[in-house]
Amino acid sequence: MIRVLVVDDEALIRTGFQRILAAADDIEVVGAVSGGQALRTVREKRPDVVLLDIRMPDVDGLTVLGEIRRLREPPVVAMLTTFDMDEYVETALRSGAAGFLLKDTDPEALPLAVQSLARGGTVLSPKVTRTVVDGYLSAGAPERPPKALARLTGREREVLLLMAEGLSNAEIASRMHLSTGTVKDHVSAILTKLEVSGRVQAALFAQRAGLLAEESG
Repeated sequence: MIRVLVVDDEALIRTGFQRILAAADDIEVVGAVSGGQALRTVREKRPDVVLLDIRMPDVDGLTVLGEIRRLREPPVVAMLTTFDMDEYVETALRSGAAGFLLKDTDPEALPLAVQSLARGGTVLSPKVTRTVVDGYLSAGAPERPPKALARLTGREREVLLLMAEGLSNAEIASRMHLSTGTVKDHVSAILTKLEVSGRVQAALFAQRAGLLAEESG
């Protein structure tokens, strides 16, 4: 079972998400709380995935994200918002968020997003994907791959390319005929060597470095 915690300042949103997710056979909603209760509930319930509102009146969502990421074994966190273009998107992703979902996400897509997050994938609502990518690419692609890429082994580079394609750890493991644990180790090494805090940042790093263009060429 995938243990999920919903954190939002609006009771209606919490209840709606809880009902939608609870209908999935492999998802258990272990809590639906406001921001002020988030960190304590994460520690008590130990969820696998946290859906966290980025804007709450009692506590800032980015602050909660930072506190969760500092835990010894933090859960996967995806941010929730009602805005198509949110100025905090890039900050959240750089702070380690594994995804960004709009609160009006199709009910049928919500459990699929949670399942992807639990498998080690990343999730970006279609309405914000283009904005996020454009934001990262606006500075222009580097003329040559950054020095950080030289730190990667050949196998890590392969894993990075598949991450950039949006594959989860399990899907990468299947594609490369590796164990999921080995893929997790590679992903951890990639994040460390590229000095990024999440899969989304690593994938966009690969895009900016032109790795996907090189592969297709």
